[in-house]
Amino acid sequence: MKYTTLPNTDIKVSKICLGTMTFGQQNTESEGHAQMDYALEKGVNFFDTAEMYSIPGKQETYGSTEKIIGSWFKKTGKREEVVLASKIAGPSPIFGYMREKLDFSPASIQYALDNSLQRLQTDYLDLYQLHWPERKTNFFGQRGYKVQNDDAWEDNIHAVLEALDGFVKAGKIKHIGVSNENPWGMMRFLEESKYQNLPRIKTIQNPYSLLNRLFENASAEVCLRENVGLLAYSPMAFGVLSGKFLTGEPHPNARLSLFPQYSRYSSAKSTEATRLYQEVAHQHGLTLTQLALAFVEQQPFLTSTIIGATTKEQLKENIDTITVSLSEEILKAIDGIQAIIPDPAP
Repeated sequence: MKYTTLPNTDIKVSKICLGTMTFGQQNTESEGHAQMDYALEKGVNFFDTAEMYSIPGKQETYGSTEKIIGSWFKKTGKREEVVLASKIAGPSPIFGYMREKLDFSPASIQYALDNSLQRLQTDYLDLYQLHWPERKTNFFGQRGYKVQNDDAWEDNIHAVLEALDGFVKAGKIKHIGVSNENPWGMMRFLEESKYQNLPRIKTIQNPYSLLNRLFENASAEVCLRENVGLLAYSPMAFGVLSGKFLTGEPHPNARLSLFPQYSRYSSAKSTEATRLYQEVAHQHGLTLTQLALAFVEQQPFLTSTIIGATTKEQLKENIDTITVSLSEEILKAIDGIQAIIPDPAP
């Protein structure tokens, strides 16, 4: 395994992070425990979850992932061996069952955080992230920003950081991060922490893959110049970048088969680009999975790649990509495809 540190901290994290959102629906508790056992055995010491998991979010499985992680901590006693990250959900009309208000007010943060800690059976989180912005902006597949006149959000970044600072001082959170944010949001948080002596965001968790390189447009520069680390999610594009959907064979247990509403990476352009990337991989003796994950893992603005798997075989293949390094020739070929089909799945 390869390691780095969370930016501006001394916390060592593996360059591969175990994503857990399948625990509770696609994976049973015993399967989740087996994944965590295997990942830790292979040197993966960084686990990521969220209050809303498992996915897709629904009331009857709300918090199920955190509960499975918590029961694993209780069974193994290995909490101190894991760098643990979770998230508080932002506003959404479909997640009203989570709490009275889906915002980042002090009361909401306290409620969400305390419940996450209880489910996880731990006293603290190493990293606590805002899952998506309170304001209306472009995320979750929206390519560009559009003015929305019904956005009632008023700038409360200072109050949010102040509330999080209280939980840092109480020992419930070590560090904070954002997720599904854009450059303005990152800089606004960084500005407030810089001038008001408040906690500084250490990471941003956004989508990044061969099919979605929009992060490079501006956010990557913010990360590099401000020392904020990307935690790249969906590096395999919901399994599309394994190449398994190119064969025409049925995959009834795949996420896209079980939950067809997740169509972000299923466009004709995404399929075309995936086929081209697979050709590059095969020309250089690699699997498409190796190409896809190695590309993400060697980006200079990356802290860790969040991988998710439903089988041990998938997990092993994903973790093993940490040893793969792409040559300049391969990277040039990848950029050639990106130039022809730029970011087909925002």
